[in-house]
Amino acid sequence: MSRDNDSWLRCLGGADPERESALSELRDALLRNLRKALSNRRADESFIEDAVQDSLIRILDRLDQFQGRSQFLTWATAIAIRLAMAELRRSRWKDVSLNDLVAEADIVPEQAIDTQAAPQVMADRQAILESMQRVIDNQLTEKQRTALLAELKGMPQDEIARHLSSNRNAIYKLTHDARRKLKSGLEAAGYTSEDVLTAMAN
Repeated sequence: MSRDNDSWLRCLGGADPERESALSELRDALLRNLRKALSNRRADESFIEDAVQDSLIRILDRLDQFQGRSQFLTWATAIAIRLAMAELRRSRWKDVSLNDLVAEADIVPEQAIDTQAAPQVMADRQAILESMQRVIDNQLTEKQRTALLAELKGMPQDEIARHLSSNRNAIYKLTHDARRKLKSGLEAAGYTSEDVLTAMAN
């Protein structure tokens, strides 16, 4: 059956058997929508089913937050997609060692320089990268260095927080402070933000 927003809210927040019927319909709809949304991702059927189950729990906990600005199924699907994507990101980094990641994350000019670029551009890039490495090595705390290098390698802040037994807010502040120190260190070395952007864009 096709439900409107009021029907979804009334039935999901009600008693059996209406609630069970609505839950079954919502589960089927989320399965269809997640299969479509994750069709280009490495998400097997068991992953999608687990994601839908987690999403149903989250949706039921947040029924009072639905404000009716969209269709209920659109809102519920958005929650399911966000949860599934977050879990896919976590699973990608699950077996990655933070120590190994950071050990391999030094800014090595020879690997970062485009050898096809003009000689002056290559020289500018190498000088900036070497300055960045000095700031990271000498001006950041060990924790700031670890968090910043992990972030530069693409590790999500939630995963960095997990590895460092911290939380996302603390990691956000840690990397924010590290970026400020990096910017100040580069400015002290005579580089403006525009210099860095220009060198990296060429």
